[in-house]
Amino acid sequence: MNSLAFLCRPSPLTPSASPSISLSVPQSSCIKLPRSRPAAHRHRTAAAARISSRTVAMATAAAPPVIFPKENLPPSLTSTSEPPPLFDGTTRLYVAYHCPYAQRAWITRNCKGLQDKIKIVAIDLADRPVWYKEKVYPENKVPSLEHDNQVKGESLDLVKYIDSNFEGPALLPEDSAKKQSAEELLAYTDEFNKALYSSILSKGDVSEETVAALDKIEAALGKFTDGPFLLGQFSSVDIAYLPFIERFQIFYSGIKNYDITKGRPNFQKYIEEANKIDAYTQTKLEPQFLLDQTKKRLGIE
Repeated sequence: MNSLAFLCRPSPLTPSASPSISLSVPQSSCIKLPRSRPAAHRHRTAAAARISSRTVAMATAAAPPVIFPKENLPPSLTSTSEPPPLFDGTTRLYVAYHCPYAQRAWITRNCKGLQDKIKIVAIDLADRPVWYKEKVYPENKVPSLEHDNQVKGESLDLVKYIDSNFEGPALLPEDSAKKQSAEELLAYTDEFNKALYSSILSKGDVSEETVAALDKIEAALGKFTDGPFLLGQFSSVDIAYLPFIERFQIFYSGIKNYDITKGRPNFQKYIEEANKIDAYTQTKLEPQFLLDQTKKRLGIE
């Protein structure tokens, strides 16, 4: 998805993004710097800012804004946090609570009933520990999975890996037609996200590209009649889409005053039924938190 990626891969749609990645700002929008102040005042101000920043970071880490966690979620690890006892035989899923890519792997773990076998380790992407890149995952992104003395990454690969290598219900059907649809829909995820993301950044109306992408999912939801999901029954394909649809529904309503389900009954039913699945709702964030953080990153009052 190049420059439009959700880069938690940080992006405007993933709060608390890494400070190493920033939004592209036109030259005409440069921020004017304040006039120089006395050194003593600057030092006091900087110290206060550091204390304030750390206080906010600690408060956020202590209370991840997950709506229905159903488990004791750990605080996010920062640059001052010690690493867990790495490669000690424990299987660890490294996530950021706000990251939709990490949410894919997290939902998969929950769907398989692996809460006791795969430990969640949360990383603060805005203040990530150096050891995470050096000792765990050189790509320095989430999600990643520490398993059998190896670390694997990339969200869709992890969905497949967890489904294939751990016990629990299978997340892909055996039906050949559904397998074909699964391949097509999984290949379309980046294009769908790009189409939806572009209108969020635009100051204009919702684009034809965005409408077409939503209509494509509406049509896909009508293909199989044995359930309300993308392959009829809930599957890894839904896991690939839901973290992003969750955010787009919030952002289009709060920023564009646009209901992505209006005129799309399959889509509306899809979201309603998805919100009855504990494995998914246990990973959802407070909508207002997501909206406020995104508005802030986009400079929207």
